[in-house]
Amino acid sequence: MTPKERVARAVAHEETDTCPYDLWLGGELRQRLVDFTGDEQFGLHLDAHMAGVGPAYPETNERLDDSHYTDAYGVIWEESFPGEIGMVREPILREPSLEGYEFPPTRVPGLFDDTAAQVSQCPESYVLWSLGFSLYERAWSLRGIESFLLDMIENPRFADELLDRICEVNIDLIEQACQFPIDCIRFGDDWGAQQGLIMGPALWQRFLRPRFARMVEAVKSRGKTTYLHSDGDIQEIIPDLIELGLDILNPVQPDVMDIYALKKEYGRDIAFHGGVSVQHLLPESTSDQLRSEIRRLIREIGSGGGFIIAPTHSLGRDIPVENLVVLVEELTQQGRGA
Repeated sequence: MTPKERVARAVAHEETDTCPYDLWLGGELRQRLVDFTGDEQFGLHLDAHMAGVGPAYPETNERLDDSHYTDAYGVIWEESFPGEIGMVREPILREPSLEGYEFPPTRVPGLFDDTAAQVSQCPESYVLWSLGFSLYERAWSLRGIESFLLDMIENPRFADELLDRICEVNIDLIEQACQFPIDCIRFGDDWGAQQGLIMGPALWQRFLRPRFARMVEAVKSRGKTTYLHSDGDIQEIIPDLIELGLDILNPVQPDVMDIYALKKEYGRDIAFHGGVSVQHLLPESTSDQLRSEIRRLIREIGSGGGFIIAPTHSLGRDIPVENLVVLVEELTQQGRGA
């Protein structure tokens, strides 16, 4: 069974030979592991179960200097260190009005020129094209977080107009991406805090659900699967997401949601991606505790399909290198020799 087949079967809630995993070791991270293990080949032979392709547009557009870049919406972002998303330097929409503002073009010559070649380079991987900051986050990046949350209450007509225009941009990009032999469209939009939805369920259902439904339908009607990344506790809207047809939910943070309870309640209807906490489990547990929890996740959440095990976010330097080794071993060996 290839990694691509393994993920596809898991998303379809079918048993797989081993639990599919998603793990990427960047250059600096892999070097830490090489230095620790003395194995120059460490991490080079990970099965790439999932691969991302395509342009990052509209998330990024061009760099301005070493610490600033602009996205396609014209927002200037400031990085504290290279490679991070950074912070919005100053919202563009100071008032609840779109007057004078031009949304980014979607039919950009050459935008998808490299996509077919990228797909061809990962024939055995489950291929995703990502649309980050896909709705709520795009709105607040333009307006400011506090201002947009207030707009939902005080300026609902403006909030509707802004979200509709963002949605239109997204759907045109989705239509173009789905022309390629990818498997899935990945949406990134953080709706959750440590305790519940940032905007609450009523405002989410009023403003975000209908636009997210349109984007999901645009993907599903073209025969692709859908993936949502949303940090935080969003369990109160999981039934909504299932009703809309979402296929994969990430990262299912066990620090704020009980992934085992979610599997029992919703595991037949939606697949989970993630589950290995970077907030507490990876940085704070002993190697034996980590090994035990990963095996439990594979055994219980992976049972019957519907699970791609992965860290819940990028792997930080606060994670002991010993635990990184355990993570790689357990995901790739799946208990062999235990």
